[in-house]
Amino acid sequence: MQEKPDWVTREREEIAARVASFRATQKKFEKEREEYYAATLSNAWDGFNKPFVWN
Repeated sequence: MQEKPDWVTREREEIAARVASFRATQKKFEKEREEYYAATLSNAWDGFNKPFVWN
């Protein structure tokens, strides 16, 4: 069996690093979306608990 050239190994490592970085970024965005949703929903429900006052 032939060994792969060094450049192939380096390319694969670079691709793996980019994929890992992309996945980490996606996880970060997902967490931020969930936090924003929870905060927004919480604020919306807080508005229902306050009495309505006509001005």
